[in-house]
Amino acid sequence: MSKKHPIISVTGSSGSGTTTVKSTFDQIFRREGISTVSIEGDAFHRYDRAEMKRELDVRKSAGDETFSHFSYDANELEKLAEVFRTYAETGQGETRHYIHDEEEAERYGAEPGTFTGWAPFEEGSDLLFYEGLHGAVVNDSVNLSALADLKIGVVPVINLEWIQKIHRDKARRGYSTEAVTDTILRRMHAYVHCICPQFTETDINFQRVPVVDTSNPFIARWIPTADESLVVIRFKNPRGIDFAYLRTMIHDSWMTRANSIVIPGGKMDLAMQLIFTPMILRLVNESRRA
Repeated sequence: MSKKHPIISVTGSSGSGTTTVKSTFDQIFRREGISTVSIEGDAFHRYDRAEMKRELDVRKSAGDETFSHFSYDANELEKLAEVFRTYAETGQGETRHYIHDEEEAERYGAEPGTFTGWAPFEEGSDLLFYEGLHGAVVNDSVNLSALADLKIGVVPVINLEWIQKIHRDKARRGYSTEAVTDTILRRMHAYVHCICPQFTETDINFQRVPVVDTSNPFIARWIPTADESLVVIRFKNPRGIDFAYLRTMIHDSWMTRANSIVIPGGKMDLAMQLIFTPMILRLVNESRRA
């Protein structure tokens, strides 16, 4: 970790809402006049779309039914660790973009399913912001958790996560429910071994819990709304967190443990603004003094 060049890492499984979280952070950065560079987990996939399909076929032929983008070896985690380390030491680094669709293809001038070239960060940033699947990985090869200054986990309970993925992939990618279910089953091994352990490393976790029936996510006709959800916020180290202030500011919130507070689903953005603004300002002030 570096006082001079801090790193914020937001880690969440696919469809967990990390993109919404990034929007909240962008609001804080803009309001407080903080200059950032952002990197996306997709940029560190090892394979582009066509290569991933070929690799999946090879793995299946060899009897491996568990390989997915969640897997460690489907990603350039050593490269990600190098970017974290270089930024912490120098404030420099590089990233690229994975092209998801035609809109991004037009913006970046590359085909959907491919990567742009690596490009250096802009000069003079206050901090680095990562959002993706693997921002707090600790394994035999890398320790990304030790390289980030503030680590945030964003994860819905698993049935809700499946509902979100099924609806997203059917609506945006034209997949059938059966095809998405196959992907979920293939990802489960890596979800258990690669994704879940990271939420032990994170400093603060946000877990969305629906309060409507999601017992069969594969036939759910709609995604539970924010008003049909609660959010459990867990602090790894609650020292210094003013829970009384949060309970006063967030209507209908309550404590469930000494390090956990539950809030209405529609108040998640407000809670993030209240919790993270002073944390970010402290990181940036220490950075500028250093």
